[in-house]
Amino acid sequence: MKQMLPQGVLSLALVLASWSVQADQASDMQKMLNDQVMAKPFSVEDEAKLNSYIEEATKRGTPPKSEPSKYWRRGYTCNDLRRYSWNDYRDCSYYYRYYGYYWPY
Repeated sequence: MKQMLPQGVLSLALVLASWSVQADQASDMQKMLNDQVMAKPFSVEDEAKLNSYIEEATKRGTPPKSEPSKYWRRGYTCNDLRRYSWNDYRDCSYYYRYYGYYWPY
């Protein structure tokens, strides 16, 4: 006589196996994201260059660009623009320091 497992036990086994695979995938994804973040250089020199640009533009009385970057999206901060363009990051940072808020959407 064949012994049959109740469907609940089989379902539980499938759920646990699926969860294990998802946990492994999540771990791999987190490692990949961490590697991407650590691969991006952070340069104090760039921050000094940015501060120098903003100070000079402020002394000259030059208003910041009012037109947002083509990469500007809802929920972004200036740091999100660094991956696209240094000039966009610089312009956003100047706008933020000048007005105290980010570009409109």
